[in-house]
Order: sequence, then C-alpha cells, then structure tokens
Amino acid sequence: MNRTINGIKINYEEKGEGELIVLLHGWGSNIKLFANLIDLLSKKYKVVAMDMPGFGESQEPPSAWCVDDYADFVIEFLKAYNTDKVMLLGHSFGGRVIIKLNSRENLPFEISKVILVDSAGILPPKSNKKSFRTRWYKFCRTILATKLMQKIAPEALEKLRVKYGSADYVAASPLMRQVLVKTVNEDLEPLLPNIKCPTLLVWGVNDTATPLSDGEKMEKLIPDAGLVKLENAGHYSFLEQQYTFNRVMCSFMKIEE
Repeated sequence: MNRTINGIKINYEEKGEGELIVLLHGWGSNIKLFANLIDLLSKKYKVVAMDMPGFGESQEPPSAWCVDDYADFVIEFLKAYNTDKVMLLGHSFGGRVIIKLNSRENLPFEISKVILVDSAGILPPKSNKKSFRTRWYKFCRTILATKLMQKIAPEALEKLRVKYGSADYVAASPLMRQVLVKTVNEDLEPLLPNIKCPTLLVWGVNDTATPLSDGEKMEKLIPDAGLVKLENAGHYSFLEQQYTFNRVMCSFMKIEE
C-alpha cells in the first residue's frame, strides 16, 4: 500500500482489526522483516507498519532529518487513523523515534504500551582509541574536501568515508548518511524516564550494535519497564529467536497462542 504524506511517497502495510499498534523498523531495514510479527499481532490488533522515509520502498526525506523529524512524520502519518490511543513497537532506530514520541507534550493520541527491541538511543562510551580515530577522520576529511584536493584526488574523500565509516554509513545514500550522523550522535538517555506507560524491552544477549547493557540501563530508567533477554541472539533478536520472541509478545500483548 502507498500514501503520500507531505510530498513523500510512503510504502506501508496494515492488517487486522482492533486497537492500533504501529511497528517502526531499524536503520537500513524495512517492513518485510516484520512479516511474521504482523501476522502474529493482527490476530488481535490492527497492525500498521511503514517503511520510514529513506528506507525500503519509501522515498527519502527532502532534507537531512533528525530523530524529531521522524517523530513528526509518524504523528502526521497516524492522523489518517483518527485514533486516541496507540501502541508502539520499535526495533533499533525505530526505538529512537518511539523514545522521542513519548517525550512530546500534547500528542494527539495516548501511547498505551511500548515495546523496544534491541533499541538504539544510548550513546556508547568513547575510548581514547575511538576518540583519536574520530579526530583523525575529521582532520583528513577537512583536507580532502578542499577544492584543491577534490581536483587532485576526487575519489580520495569517498575512499576515506568507506574506510572509516560503519557498514550502515557506507551503504547509505549521501542524504541518508547525513541523517545517520545526526541521529546516532543524539543521546536520548535523559528522555527515557518520560516513557510512563507499560514497557517491554527485548534484547539479544549477543547484540553488539546496541549491547545488552543498553537494555539494562533502559530498564532502570523507564518507570514501568521489564527486560527479557534472549540467549543466542544478536541485534535482530526478533528474527534470530523468533519462537521465543513470539511467546514473549503473546504474553505481553495478551494474545492466545
């Protein structure tokens, strides 16, 4: 299904009837990874999942968005459902957007439940080695971006980005790289106490992208949160331990198996 919102063509899926639950995917991902989850939740709820701007089959945003811009977009997207209550599930980057939404005043709807799966939002501590690497990259980038160096070695800047950038950064388009830099450098930890509704945290014990320690910190800072740890699972715990994840979801969402 497709809709155009604020000039951006959005790919989305909706299934089921009942209370509304919205699924927000992670960085570089799309709603296809939620296929099993959509089928499960739609047994009792109306499930809506969208490819957020710049991901999957949706168009890129018109400029380099920050997390707040994505939160604004979700609010705009949900206007069509005319709902006064919504549940939110977010994986990784989607969790960032949900944390922001819970910190908004005067939302047009109440957030009744939150599910964060291997969520992003907490800045990792920087080691001396990483700090040096970051400073060195910025220094080299400044030099290679000059008009002279662009003329002498036009491909050098892109090679530098590939060498020092993350896999997500390298795979992204120029615009989405700017979005990535804006979003990953924002620390959302101070906002976590603003999530007042019942919150389920699900984490892969072997997650290296958003480590388990992030989930444990979120459990302490969110007033009504419980953390479920999935063994033998990494950043995509909902796929890697699908059976166990589904049972956890059925319990939290009161779905009869």
